[in-house]
Amino acid sequence: MGLFRSLFRSSEILGIAADTLDFALSASAETHPDEYMGMLRGEDARSLGLDRDGTVITDVLVIPGTESNPVSATVKTNMIPNDLSGIGSIHSHPNGVLEPSDADLGTFGRGSVHIILGAPYRHDSWRAFDSRGEPRDLDVLDVSLPEERFFDFDQQDIDRELKEEGRRRW
Repeated sequence: MGLFRSLFRSSEILGIAADTLDFALSASAETHPDEYMGMLRGEDARSLGLDRDGTVITDVLVIPGTESNPVSATVKTNMIPNDLSGIGSIHSHPNGVLEPSDADLGTFGRGSVHIILGAPYRHDSWRAFDSRGEPRDLDVLDVSLPEERFFDFDQQDIDRELKEEGRRRW
């Protein structure tokens, strides 16, 4: 049901979860003076308790192999997961400039919202842009994020699978 719902969810990005923004600001400060970069993922707003259709940015996915320095960050595009919850990108500008560079605009084609965080990485030192690099409004939403689950099974599921596998062999 989750995949079906995400296929047909509203494409409107309603905002970013406050905890997600805090995480990105903190990660940017820790990475300073190098750029920080990640991909944005979202959840259906209704699954987060909002009474609205749309998507809320809930996760920042750091891509393995990302290389950064004080003036750029490069993502290995072959390492970006090709899933339906990816909705844009987020990166920092250690110089504090909250405008996309020409290089940024070249990467904005993947996804519908792109966030630039600038030093000193406070709650007022970030801006959101659309895929053309035009500024866009993005609310910060106080929602409870879903519990992280790396594996969606438990020991009973494993035992049941092993038992069924044993039956198929005999």
